[in-house]
Amino acid sequence: MEDIYLRGTAVRLPSRLRVDDAVAAGECPPGLVAATGAVSVAYSPDESAAEMAAQAARAALARAGSAPADVDLVLHADTYHQGQDLWPVASYIQREALGNNCPALEIRQMSNGGLAALDLAAAYLTAGHGHGDALLTSADRFCTPGIDRWQTDPGTPYADGAAALVLSRRGGFARLVSLALHADPSLEPLHRGDEPFTRAPFSSRMPVDFEEAKRAFVGRVGMSYAITRAHAGQQTVLKQALADAGMELGDARWVVLPHFGRRRLQSIYYKPFGIEPARTTWEFSRTVGHLGAGDQFASLDHLLVSGQASPGDRCVLVSVGAGYSWGCAVVEITERPHWAQGREESPGGS
Repeated sequence: MEDIYLRGTAVRLPSRLRVDDAVAAGECPPGLVAATGAVSVAYSPDESAAEMAAQAARAALARAGSAPADVDLVLHADTYHQGQDLWPVASYIQREALGNNCPALEIRQMSNGGLAALDLAAAYLTAGHGHGDALLTSADRFCTPGIDRWQTDPGTPYADGAAALVLSRRGGFARLVSLALHADPSLEPLHRGDEPFTRAPFSSRMPVDFEEAKRAFVGRVGMSYAITRAHAGQQTVLKQALADAGMELGDARWVVLPHFGRRRLQSIYYKPFGIEPARTTWEFSRTVGHLGAGDQFASLDHLLVSGQASPGDRCVLVSVGAGYSWGCAVVEITERPHWAQGREESPGGS
């Protein structure tokens, strides 16, 4: 990547729901606590995903010093219901946060949506379609009746919240050094299973049950096939992004991983790639939960706001989404943002 910078970040995490309280209320099975290591999840009592995204967008734009005329593209990544049906959520975010006339588009690549948006925005800006900034947002509110945040995907508690990032050709506090994406559609049935196609949302099962879909697929192809293909996909993007950045994974000060549960992180990332938890944002992510497409942006914002990321640090952002697709980006911090002076985040986010 040449002359592509990060100019502002922000998150919106309205509240926290403690896992112990969820267990006491009978909402979360006690066994999941040990499996995931989660302490709490971000929780929205009343704000929709779209409203949280608009709040995060406004905060990121203010930090970046970006006016509506500076923004040439809006991309919003999400995975679940945004608050309305048959509705262009990216246009709502554009109206609430900018009110300008640039393209505003929605990205639906599941949990790899954040880095997919980053790649598309970088390509858009460097291809001559824009000479200023791109606003990237992600948001989800994983709630009943469609999603059981504890059991829809038992290895990972699902969370409510939004994250935003301003990408720019005009300079910023960090530069995007490299980025790689890879897809393997042979694994697409892992999140679909054997259910027939339907005519309306949630006609097959509600809440969604990813575990049942995975069992159906693994029963046909075998666990070894699924694990081997999934590891190969993640390894492909890691190798490509690191090679393009001229570095090894061990050179990175921070490795930002998806906000999965502890056992899943151990089997997918820590052990196979030799990643020490101390170099990740685990202590933050275990209090937040999985934000869909927003884990990478939210954890990067945390490193900046908490003062843990310093000039000269290289951060490797890693993501994976059902479908299947993987992403990896290398970001180098070049200066400490004026809005990140080592202060602690408030419960409502930054």
